[in-house]
Amino acid sequence: MRLSTFSIVAYDPKTKELGIAVESKFLSVGAVVPWAQAGVGAIATQSWANTSYGPRGLRMLKQGLTPTQIGAKLVAADKNAAQRQFGIVDARGRAFTFTGKGCNAWAGGVIGKHFAAQGNILAGASVVDALARVYESTRGTLAERLVTALAAGQAAGGDRRGQESAALLVVRAKGGYGGFNDRYIDLRVDDHPTPIDELKRLLDLHHLHLGKTDPKDILSIDASIAHELQSMMQQRGYYAGALNGNWDEATQKAFREFAGVENVEDRLLEGARIDRVVLGFLRTRFG
Repeated sequence: MRLSTFSIVAYDPKTKELGIAVESKFLSVGAVVPWAQAGVGAIATQSWANTSYGPRGLRMLKQGLTPTQIGAKLVAADKNAAQRQFGIVDARGRAFTFTGKGCNAWAGGVIGKHFAAQGNILAGASVVDALARVYESTRGTLAERLVTALAAGQAAGGDRRGQESAALLVVRAKGGYGGFNDRYIDLRVDDHPTPIDELKRLLDLHHLHLGKTDPKDILSIDASIAHELQSMMQQRGYYAGALNGNWDEATQKAFREFAGVENVEDRLLEGARIDRVVLGFLRTRFG
């Protein structure tokens, strides 16, 4: 089965992150298309996808070959290269894209500064053009820029067969949970009527649960906020004390348990302080 797909691979020179965003009228596109390794590169393999392009391409990047050299080698070694499509970016921002002549129309790709965008069985060239234009003009984190570009590609017509799945992969050194691997963000929407919208929602949740507190978002817990949190916790059985607005040890102990259940413990702050993002989430969920 062909992956009628559009994707973008990119490198952020400020954070050294590498990432891929992809959407397709295909079940679980995230299990096939994206491959990446921190400090090495990112590869999207699609159309009649050859998944060996991912690990093989990353190995060649580690050996010092450029994306263009790797693209030539992958194509030369594949008797079915005419039906393949792929994009590569390395950890220096050099990019390459390939679309075989046998890919179903509309099919093609573009490269820009630190990225490559490509797609097949699309509504038209405007889809890839939108990916590139919006990625280049959008500010924010690499993940935010990739998903925003993906949404722009969909708005320009996307996969002409429709939507089904989407994925976002961003890697950075020791960026994974606990710092044990490089898989900073690995989000997949395997089957959904509007997968890019769902991917955006998951990215917001990732930021909430696993993001770091911005110093600008640190609030002092005054009597009013303490009373509000005590009330939330009392209603849900975490706190049995008085609703007195005191941020005492009993209240703090209850709040640590409450935060752990809601998976925001990584954003807890010492003393009478709270992350504005956490407080906003709790108000929305329990307010």
